[in-house]
Amino acid sequence: MRSLLVAVLCMLMLICGYSQVQSPEAYLGYKIGTRFTPHWKIADYFSYVAGKLPTKISLLKYGQTNEGRPLLLAFIGTPENIKNLESIRMNNNRLAGLARDRMAADESMAQVVWLSYNVHGDETSSSEAAMLTLFALTDDTDPRVKTWLSNTVVIIDPCLNPDGRDRYVNWFNSVVGAVYNPDPQSREHVQPWPRGRTNHYNFDLNRDWAWQSQIETQQRMKVYNEWLPQVHVDFHEMGYESPYYFAPAAAPFHEVITDWQKEFQTMIGRNNAKYFDAKGWLYFTKIGYDLFYPSYGDTYPTYNGAIGMTFEQGGGGAGGLGVRTRDGDTLTLVDRVQHHFTTSLSTIEASSANKERLIKEFHKFFNDAITNGVGEIKTYLLRIDSLEWYKGNLLRNYLQNNRISWGYAGTASVHKAMSYADGKELSLTVKPTDMLISTYQPKSALLKVLFEPVTKQAEVTNSPYDITAWSLPYAFGIETYSMKDKMAPVSAESMPVVKPAAIDSNINSAYAYVLAWRDFGSARVLAKILQAGIRVRYAEQAFAVGGRTYPVGSLIVSRSANARAGADLYKQLEAATAGIENPLTRFLPVFTGFVDKGGDLGSNKVQILQQPKIALLSGEGTNSGSFGAIWHYFDQQLSYPVSLINVADAPKMDLTKFNTIIFPGGTYRFLSEKGFSDQLKAWVSQGGKIIAMEQAVSQFAKAGWGIKQKGADDDKTKDSKDDKEPYKLLKRYEDRDKESLTNENSGTIYRVQLDNSHPLAFGYKDQYYTLKNSDAVYEYLKDDGWNVGILKKDNYMSGFVGVKAKEELRDGLVFGVQDMGRGKVVYLADDVLFRGFWENGKLLFANAVFMVQGY
Repeated sequence: MRSLLVAVLCMLMLICGYSQVQSPEAYLGYKIGTRFTPHWKIADYFSYVAGKLPTKISLLKYGQTNEGRPLLLAFIGTPENIKNLESIRMNNNRLAGLARDRMAADESMAQVVWLSYNVHGDETSSSEAAMLTLFALTDDTDPRVKTWLSNTVVIIDPCLNPDGRDRYVNWFNSVVGAVYNPDPQSREHVQPWPRGRTNHYNFDLNRDWAWQSQIETQQRMKVYNEWLPQVHVDFHEMGYESPYYFAPAAAPFHEVITDWQKEFQTMIGRNNAKYFDAKGWLYFTKIGYDLFYPSYGDTYPTYNGAIGMTFEQGGGGAGGLGVRTRDGDTLTLVDRVQHHFTTSLSTIEASSANKERLIKEFHKFFNDAITNGVGEIKTYLLRIDSLEWYKGNLLRNYLQNNRISWGYAGTASVHKAMSYADGKELSLTVKPTDMLISTYQPKSALLKVLFEPVTKQAEVTNSPYDITAWSLPYAFGIETYSMKDKMAPVSAESMPVVKPAAIDSNINSAYAYVLAWRDFGSARVLAKILQAGIRVRYAEQAFAVGGRTYPVGSLIVSRSANARAGADLYKQLEAATAGIENPLTRFLPVFTGFVDKGGDLGSNKVQILQQPKIALLSGEGTNSGSFGAIWHYFDQQLSYPVSLINVADAPKMDLTKFNTIIFPGGTYRFLSEKGFSDQLKAWVSQGGKIIAMEQAVSQFAKAGWGIKQKGADDDKTKDSKDDKEPYKLLKRYEDRDKESLTNENSGTIYRVQLDNSHPLAFGYKDQYYTLKNSDAVYEYLKDDGWNVGILKKDNYMSGFVGVKAKEELRDGLVFGVQDMGRGKVVYLADDVLFRGFWENGKLLFANAVFMVQGY
């Protein structure tokens, strides 16, 4: 009898699994929202629930952050669906036309709703809401949950940015008292630099969905592209004075977004509104948050066939545990969590109720792409010569990671095409080795968005939320053409094999070894060999020797200057090129210093390359994103040491320890003050080098260092013009947003003319495509400087720029080098490392670091 009772009780416990699971409050020991939960406790709670209900929840650790914190996904469904997760995933791939098997897609199988929380680390309420959502979905006694999970698998990512979250939570817990202070002036509402928003390297992960420059994104997108959900929501926070925002999104919409995707956003919005209306909670829609820039947590899923949405709760890092708003109310973390929890369940509910239509439209999205291709352009052609092999390889890997197919022409033919270089149409002879990307493929919508030369949107009536141009051929700097003809590429597996040059058997008796300076791969090699103590020279002009021609900037390692390495010198050089994945990046032997063309290897046309000893300014005063991109560049891409110096400590640093100081974008008050500014000038004159980025260039201009911003002294002429046209000052209040756009520059692409004989532009052709985020252009440097990169008239390529800003962006300096005594000041007015995805700028920055010799 007793054994029977035990068996019955065990069966009841299995059936009523919900009763076995503690709520987040019971498990953690406090009500959710009354304190901030550190990431390890969130991960612990998810592991606990998954361990209790293994038939209903599958927990996947899909990676870890730079600081070693786990990245998790919880898959929640019925026991049958959890058992068949792989079948559901494969069916999604069949629906998208991306499965390698030839089985037909099944529209009756379960759909997938993916909920992403806490991509910005200091927007903390959503990870708290994720725990409540997980617990609610384990409730078998709730008939709504049973209905939802009968046809829907829910994927929860409880925290996309654990490092940023813990940076914020640890800071907040260190400054809050026993009772929180709602006064927004209190220190618990004012985060220190760099705040918790970003990841370890200060990258905004919500701008990284498409570019995948960060380790968190790379690991997450691998799983995302394997699953391709039908619905995706990204949970955020904004300023604490704002009510809640949910879909439908604001204009502009990219033209590839379907009517159904817009329609279902409205359906979700109405379902959310139903619950908010019942509670009397304020909310808004269709304002501020557009669907255009492709690298958000709403747009990237949308361009991949999902219904992608952003939900924003007022609060953010300034919200703390509770903050007093201007209307006198106190917005608490408890409130914020409940709002996100409500929209989480509302989204699942609306998706489940419309599952049949969601699956059908998802299937149609990809079928239409395969059958018709998206947009007028039907084929993209990329001409990847030896100068672009490294960048081409990066692009091919990028396409593969995003499941965009490509191939080769295979045969020669002639087609009308549009050149990305100047936007003009021409008759193009296609080479068999040209890389082709057809738009007749499942990922056609994403392909169009990422590759279109000119981004298309409706009339802009309000300021776009982010940049409006990002075309990858410009970002990678690869010669590209678009064609309206349909071309079927030969399989990528038939990629032409590029063989490295044969190495002479007498390699160890060479006079010197030469590496062509072509791309960022060359810079990575240089960083390695300098740290190994190898002495390097570089060529100031192209030269020919032994039947080979070497470009300007080529690295020269002589045996005589590196006698300490002995017979192992070439082995060290080969080891430095081993991880570059470019057969053309290798040192070749030369057996004489007497060249056939150019300067002999002992002439003044070959210069010694000194090892940079670098200080990178950081901390309060610098733009954390600009600093982070540079830090990530050195730490993760170039693997070259830098010393991070806080701006506040800069006046005290020992300048003799460094020969290069990098100023990220930011505000540097000491530049306009006596004292340290004079010390800097003296240090540069004695052979030091400064690299100034973005807004820092403006700071140097205002401080009278020798560079001048165009238009800075034009105020008087503007006043006189207004006097002649007095009615021009009369404007309608309702048009204020539109009027402000005349000076707007929302991340546009411009063509820059390069002087590629200067070391700052070594390895480039005579053009470079820059991403401009402001209308800052500088006057040409005079006798004491070099105008390496300039804007001429009509060099605009793509993106939204206001008429006044466009007028300013002409006939001026973007990249320059100023001589100052024995030293140099390098001015990079545009961010050549923008968000880690502007690949074409990485060599330019390496040139600023290594090739421009200021010492």
